[in-house]
Amino acid sequence: MKQLTIGTSSLKASEISLGCMRMAGMEHKPTDALIRTSMDAGINFYDHADIYGGGKSEEVFAASIARLGIERDQLILQSKCGIRKGFFDFSKQHILSSVDAILTRLNTDYLDILLLHRPDTLVEPEEVAEAFTLLHDTGKVRTFGVSNHNPSQIQLLQNSLPYKLQVNQLQFSITNTGMLDHGLNVNMEIELSNDRDGSVLDYCRLNKITVQPWSPFQYGFFKGAYIGNPEFPELNACLEKMAEKYGVSVSAIAIAWILRHPARMQPIVGTTRVDRILEISAASDVEMSRPDWYELYRSAGNILP
Repeated sequence: MKQLTIGTSSLKASEISLGCMRMAGMEHKPTDALIRTSMDAGINFYDHADIYGGGKSEEVFAASIARLGIERDQLILQSKCGIRKGFFDFSKQHILSSVDAILTRLNTDYLDILLLHRPDTLVEPEEVAEAFTLLHDTGKVRTFGVSNHNPSQIQLLQNSLPYKLQVNQLQFSITNTGMLDHGLNVNMEIELSNDRDGSVLDYCRLNKITVQPWSPFQYGFFKGAYIGNPEFPELNACLEKMAEKYGVSVSAIAIAWILRHPARMQPIVGTTRVDRILEISAASDVEMSRPDWYELYRSAGNILP
């Protein structure tokens, strides 16, 4: 598994991360097998959030790590906070209490990365700065970032923060390419030319913020998987062709397509199956050509000017 540097931090992480959202309902043996297999495949980065399973996913993960006897320094742990029932909350008090609860559930003294989950329109950046300073100074959080934020929202926070935001977690896949489309259709009077996110991908590249694509196998907003879906015949035919060409699974091709982008993204894969994590991990070894990348992009229904 190849590694990348998270933003401008000192963290060296696997270029594929295991998302732990679905762990809440897993039994001991399959959880242990999934984590052990992922580590054997070279994955050292595990993505959590306090809302995943109402916190249960973090507890299940921590129990498995203890059973497996895995040392803390072998792992890079990331979690997120800020989503509450019916509203978002970036208040100092909520951030601090959320981190304490996360650390308890993960049975660890510190998080490698804390992300603010979704933008809170009532955010007071100075409060976030106070919370981050306390968390950093007490050793509870080493690195900070955001999720689902646009450039202006990031800059609003960054202007008050004493620490650089190193991560932005965003939805991205072959079928969710809004971050790319408008940049490929500049000055065109078509739907794909609309910039809906403030050129967030270019902003993150310019500011050395690592983009972490979530739901890389989903289309729409949690509508379902596109692989094997009859709604995407051309895309699936192209995925099959590329899988045969590169000698990997179609799932690996879908991730290799993301990894090919020079932004050096770190996709979050949320599978709970051992066989799938082995298939997906093979994406790290695929060196996809430029023509093949564009062919896959077009096969998802995108057009080039």
